[in-house]
Amino acid sequence: MKYLPLNPSIFIKNRERFVSHMSKNAIAIFNSNDELPTNADQVHKFKQNSDLIWLTGVEQEDTMLVLFPDNPDPKFREVLVLTRPNEVKEKWDGHRLRKLEAEGISGIKTIIWLDMLEGLLQAWVHLADTIYLNTNENDRRSNYVEVRDYRYARLMRERFPLHHYERSAKILKVLRAIKTPLEIEVMQKAIDITDVTFRRLLKFIKPGVMEYEIDAEIYHSFLSQRATGPAYGSIIASGDRARTLHYVDNNQVCKDGELILMDFGAEYGNYCADLSRTIPVNGKFSKRQKEVYNACLHLHLYAASILKPGISIIDYTKKVGDEASLVFQKIGLISKSDVKNEDADNRAFSKYLYHGISHHLGIDVHDLGTRTAPIKAGMVFTVEPGIYIEEEQMGIRIENNFWITKNGNKDLMKNIPITVEEIEALMKK
Repeated sequence: MKYLPLNPSIFIKNRERFVSHMSKNAIAIFNSNDELPTNADQVHKFKQNSDLIWLTGVEQEDTMLVLFPDNPDPKFREVLVLTRPNEVKEKWDGHRLRKLEAEGISGIKTIIWLDMLEGLLQAWVHLADTIYLNTNENDRRSNYVEVRDYRYARLMRERFPLHHYERSAKILKVLRAIKTPLEIEVMQKAIDITDVTFRRLLKFIKPGVMEYEIDAEIYHSFLSQRATGPAYGSIIASGDRARTLHYVDNNQVCKDGELILMDFGAEYGNYCADLSRTIPVNGKFSKRQKEVYNACLHLHLYAASILKPGISIIDYTKKVGDEASLVFQKIGLISKSDVKNEDADNRAFSKYLYHGISHHLGIDVHDLGTRTAPIKAGMVFTVEPGIYIEEEQMGIRIENNFWITKNGNKDLMKNIPITVEEIEALMKK
């Protein structure tokens, strides 16, 4: 790993939180992700299962976690399972964790090798009444590939058909949405790295630069600050390409007079930052660009002002839509008649703002959490309204990350330049 060691108390606390939600005499088993092939003998860069990361901090492939809080033998109430280091394999693929190293990362005392698990697990399962198994239940995407979690669930049901089974995902969806202060410290580090990178870009961008050169500057800045890399594929969209929400080609020239929408964030310690800023390629907003930008900033600040415990994302999004209807009239995008005659399912403002305003953020960029239940203290959300005008070939989005507090929220990106004046002043330097 490139990042400095994290406090293992993060993962100790997370396991305690999960165990407190398990039923009596239950065992929970978590698997690492598969190594996925590309072509020939190559594989994709390994990305650990987010739930396993949240519970252990261990990034290594072929890792498992077994939680059995009612095990009669206290030594085996939490067990980390690792692949046994192999001297020959390490010559090809590099170092694998030793037990003391894994204990230092996870805080787990009992660590066994994967080739020892079979003889122990069967006895543990026989003692348990309920088995918790994990699945990927992120609402934003269906999983059509039978990954290891699903294969393992099928195998366990075949071997132990008379046990009662539960989904760990139901618990994790609730728990992972609420970040502990220790987790926020890591997220803040990812955000601070992103802040440094954005300020670097303000000095680098000028007419004639290629989008991919900006992308390269981001990657270089992230790595030089010990980030693992980008938390997601960076969006570097100049001119009319800014209206494509997930534009990742990043292969065009940035022209004088255009705006450039950049959506990027660092990953540090497996936690993500998610920033969007829109800036003038030549360092100076035109009168119309400034007008639309400030309208978007107004929506951003309004959304942040109502993002607090008790409101649901659905109600919050509706309120921001109501405000967008007023703001878009002021800048000449829609009329009072458009609003009066709008379809409730296709509101007038949605021609120019056609995505959600916020999503959960954490170990995953689109992290686990509910859209329908009331927002709770401890959650972290993006706030990212946008204005996309096809007839003006313009797209603007402004995004910060907010930690929900007891009475409101804390802007974790409050130090990152956001106003027209701040951006222009730094680009001028």
